[in-house]
Amino acid sequence: MVRMLLVGPPGAGKGTQAVLLSEAFGIPAISTGDIFRANVRDETPLGVEAKSFMDRGEYVPDSLTNALVADRLSHADCERGFLLDGYPRTLDQVRALDEVLAAQGNHLDIVVELTADPEIVIERIRLRANSQGRTDDTDDVLRNRLSVYTRETAPLIDVYGGRGILVSVDGIGAIDDVTGRIMESMSAHGFSA
Repeated sequence: MVRMLLVGPPGAGKGTQAVLLSEAFGIPAISTGDIFRANVRDETPLGVEAKSFMDRGEYVPDSLTNALVADRLSHADCERGFLLDGYPRTLDQVRALDEVLAAQGNHLDIVVELTADPEIVIERIRLRANSQGRTDDTDDVLRNRLSVYTRETAPLIDVYGGRGILVSVDGIGAIDDVTGRIMESMSAHGFSA
């Protein structure tokens, strides 16, 4: 059982690694980005509201995101653990997540930070945008997302590092190699699949 967070800049490979780690540990991967994109595709009220932020490369407001995640973490499949991908992204969201987990008698066990050179990240996202037809991955939006990440999300690294639950892993390389580095880091902290 492990409750974990995967964090890193857009294009660092979080989504790919989340799927692999979810399977390895038998826990659900919870991606706010996927949930928002599904709502946008289905044109739900949340999706319509979220799309206006996503199209500008901005984060969906905390109030919407926190409610969505709190609801998802209350599902039975999260009792044995979970992997969060893309949340929390801000210090306010860290506080909200801490409150939700504390109310359940839980806490995050480990935070895996995927690091990546910004130029490699930009190229990865361009390729993803072309192959997946994603309208939220234009160059202007991408540069804004990287700027927002640096400003708002990077401070989480200090918070979780201060709690002693952060491991940093190079996110560049073959998918299996990155997964291997993550598994080694987690194993060193007592978490094995």
